[in-house]
Amino acid sequence: MKNYYTNQPNGYLESIQKGLIAVRSYDLRVSRGIGTRNEQIAKLKKELETADAVVVGAGAGLSTAAGFTYAGDRFKRYFSDFEETFGFHDMYTGGFVVMNAAPEVMWAYWARHIYFNRYISAPKPVYQNLLSLLDGKDYFVITTNVDHQFQRAGFDKKRLFYTQGDYGLFQSVDPKVQDTFDNEVWTMRAMEAQGFVRDEAGIFQIPENGDVSMQLPTELIPTAPNGDPVTMNLRSDDTFVEDAGWRKASAAYSDFLRRHENLHVLYLEIGVGANTPVIIKYPFWQMTRDNRQATYACLNYGEAYCPKEIEEQAICLDGDTAEMLEEMI
Repeated sequence: MKNYYTNQPNGYLESIQKGLIAVRSYDLRVSRGIGTRNEQIAKLKKELETADAVVVGAGAGLSTAAGFTYAGDRFKRYFSDFEETFGFHDMYTGGFVVMNAAPEVMWAYWARHIYFNRYISAPKPVYQNLLSLLDGKDYFVITTNVDHQFQRAGFDKKRLFYTQGDYGLFQSVDPKVQDTFDNEVWTMRAMEAQGFVRDEAGIFQIPENGDVSMQLPTELIPTAPNGDPVTMNLRSDDTFVEDAGWRKASAAYSDFLRRHENLHVLYLEIGVGANTPVIIKYPFWQMTRDNRQATYACLNYGEAYCPKEIEEQAICLDGDTAEMLEEMI
C-alpha cells in the first residue's frame, strides 16, 4: 500500500510530502465534474448508499456553512470592544493582533475566541445532517478544523483525526513538553471574570448593560501544570505538540485507509480550501486515482473541482454545503 499516512513520528510530514509529489504528476487541467447539478447530487446519494467505506475530509468551509463565521454580526456581537480598541474586524486576525497586548488582555480575547468556537454548538445543524447521511456506514473523518463540532454533533471520537489541533487544548510554550492540557475549566472561569452571564440555555452572553471586561485578573493567566506559560495547541509552526491523542488518531486513520485499500471508497471532501491542500485534497485525489473503484466528491462554495484525469470518478458540487446536505437527507 502507498503509505499516505504512517504511524511513525514523522508520518504527518511524510503525508504532506506524498501529497506534493502526487500533485506534481497530474495533468493540471481541472474539471468541474460531469453532468448537471441534479445528476451529481443523485450520484453522491448513490455513492453514500453503496460505498464500502466513506472517508470524510473537512475544512473550514464546513464550519462556516454551519454558522461559525469569524466576521460580521457574530464577531461584532462578542468582540465589538476589541474591534473598537484594536481595529481588527474578524476573529482570525484578532488572534494575531492581541499577541502584542498585555497577557491579561490577550487571554481575555482568547477565552472568548475559544468559548464561542469550541464550547458551544454551531447555529445550524450541518454536522448533524452529515452524520445522518453516514448512518450505518463505515466512516472516518480527517479534518483541519479545531472547533470540536464533529464530537458535539455525535460523531464517534475514535473515527476522528484533528490534524491541526484543538481550541480546547493548551500546550506549554516549551515544545519539549509533549503534552497538552484541557482548558474547559479555565475558559469558563475566564468568561465569568469578564462579566459574561449564562442565559436560560446555559450559554454565556453579554449582559443587558453591555458591561464586559477586556482584561482578566493576572492570576487567571493560564499556565501548564509545571508552571510554564502556555500557548494554544494549534498548528502554526514546528512547535505544535502532537500529543498521545494526536498520534493515536493518526494511527487509526492510517489503519482505516490500509484496511479499505482497493475497496469501493468514497472520499468526501467538504469545505477544503487552497490554504492546506496537501493535508486532505491532494491525498484524496491521489488515492482516487490509484483505486478505480473509488469516488472523489468535492462539496465547496466556489472551489469545487478535480483533476481532469479523475473526472469520471468525481463529483463536484459548487454551492452552500448546508443546503446540499439538507437536499440529500
